[in-house]
Amino acid sequence: MRGQDHPGLKRFRKPLAGALLGGVLAFACGAIYAQTVPRVVPRVTGATAPMGDVPAPPLGRPVVDDKRVMRNYPEQPPIIPHAIENYQLTLKTNRCLDCHRRQFTEGSGAPMISVTHFMDRNGQVLADVTPRRYFCTACHVQQTDVPPLVPSTFKDMLLVGSEQK
Repeated sequence: MRGQDHPGLKRFRKPLAGALLGGVLAFACGAIYAQTVPRVVPRVTGATAPMGDVPAPPLGRPVVDDKRVMRNYPEQPPIIPHAIENYQLTLKTNRCLDCHRRQFTEGSGAPMISVTHFMDRNGQVLADVTPRRYFCTACHVQQTDVPPLVPSTFKDMLLVGSEQK
């Protein structure tokens, strides 16, 4: 009959209203907490306001002592120990290869490119540097004389087990 409740609907009304009220309450509490919770990760760089303008910080002075730096972990790409300002890295030109290519290392005194740079992704050895290893600065970075952006507690793996407790 019109205007009367369906007999099977009465038992669902209270649990449904309770679940809906609980969901709205959980959402509101979550939104309030998200706005008041302290930031776990501190801001490193950039504008405080989103999309704000910030002047670019000056570049650090490159370390140009040509000393090879010890690596911190196995398979770490070596750090570039000399200035690379104005080096061209384009599809047709790679100034790094003028010294580090196998046939030029004797005259330049530079270390030869690793043999892994001559292997394609299937492990096939090529006669020249593989295209995926051609852009050196994708992995190798120039060493600069600047303080770190964030403090580091890094310890060499050889020192971790030898600490006295």
